[in-house]
Amino acid sequence: MTRSVWLKADGDVGDWETRKKRITAGLEAGVDWVLVDESDVDRVRELGDVNVAAFRTDADLVEDAEPETEAADVYVVGKNGEGDGTVDLPPDFSGSADLSTLRRDDRVAGAYVRIFDDDYESFAEAAARDADYTIVVGEDWTIIPLENLIARIGDETDLIAGVTTAEEARTAFETLELGADGVLLDSDDPDEIRETVDVRDAASRESLDLQWAEVTAVERTGMADRVCVDTGNLMDHDEGMLVGSMSRGLFFVHAETAESPYVASRPFRVNAGAVHAYVRDPEGGTRYLSELKSGDEVQVVDTEGDTREAVVGRVKIEKRPMFRVEAEIGDGPESGDSEARSDRIETLLQNAETIKVHTREGRTAVTDLEPGDEILVYYEDVARHFGEAVEESIIEK
Repeated sequence: MTRSVWLKADGDVGDWETRKKRITAGLEAGVDWVLVDESDVDRVRELGDVNVAAFRTDADLVEDAEPETEAADVYVVGKNGEGDGTVDLPPDFSGSADLSTLRRDDRVAGAYVRIFDDDYESFAEAAARDADYTIVVGEDWTIIPLENLIARIGDETDLIAGVTTAEEARTAFETLELGADGVLLDSDDPDEIRETVDVRDAASRESLDLQWAEVTAVERTGMADRVCVDTGNLMDHDEGMLVGSMSRGLFFVHAETAESPYVASRPFRVNAGAVHAYVRDPEGGTRYLSELKSGDEVQVVDTEGDTREAVVGRVKIEKRPMFRVEAEIGDGPESGDSEARSDRIETLLQNAETIKVHTREGRTAVTDLEPGDEILVYYEDVARHFGEAVEESIIEK
């Protein structure tokens, strides 16, 4: 699930200068959406590139807006209306002006509801049937209404939970294990905004089950076109990428974070292998190394299997001498499993001391790798077509 952070910056926050500081902090932190009053849409557009959601109390004004007025990406009803308690809720919601607006004007795709009691919880549930985005802000209670709405709404809408701190955002993303799709943060604190974005990133990241495979061959080959992936992000000592000649079995290759007497560290780089090899992307698919270009995203993974995305800044392809590394993965006879299976995977890596893989002993130069070593890999017993997992038999050798 892709999570999002919305930043509340409407007139309730303060004057424009106060709102501007909050929005600027949000842009610098990397929030996904800014929620403002409609009159501020142009101002937000001038500050930077971000999705803009706007409160409106009269949807008909969308049609009458001045031609030079910037339109919001999403219009939201509920402020100064039934959603925030300014206007009393109709007994059965059938006469709700907010719901009527959602249903008749497809430019209005968001609903804002403050949860005062179970009637407002039910109102949010009704709004979710028509809203692409349902923003709920708990008043006296926060967790229980959110749990109820997560359980009842399902995939009908993106559920956005109101929060005031990064810790509250963490709770919202973890509630009922599924969590909210996003959070609406109401805070002026730049550190709190950044931490909330970090919480979003952590909640969206995949955690992989890395395994050990036994090296069965390390052979010198001829020259090949080798790919270095230089990212716009610095990598830590235990991070790298998953690459391999076979999409079902990818080898963990360390980033060049280590110092050596001969070569300076390049913690933005993974010397990833030959042009034909696969690399894993943040969506769980694979790309050929030869396809990567500046602006693409690749998946960075650490030795525990925790992942994040990185932006490709440059791809450097040069002819270099290579090793073919072969490994076997699976349960051997000693496991006691009568149906024990094993599989062979392999890849090409440059013949150089700076290319490090991960073995039971830790970071190991590919030039020191030997048969019998156990090497860290990611394995999934699926075939792939154009990088997507498919249910079919494919032979790779």
